[in-house]
Amino acid sequence: MNTLRTLLADETGTGAVELGLVLCLITMSMFGAVIGLGEGVMESFNSTAAKVAAATP
Repeated sequence: MNTLRTLLADETGTGAVELGLVLCLITMSMFGAVIGLGEGVMESFNSTAAKVAAATP
């Protein structure tokens, strides 16, 4: 029982866990931005390709 109390009171490594969580949130937001921008960029390229194809004799 004493060992369990010691383990629960030990706060070693909490900074690393917090940093890991922050990095995880940053990574997820970056993926969301890339996916959102990717669709817009693809639509823009397709629109430009269609205009070039229509203008080419």
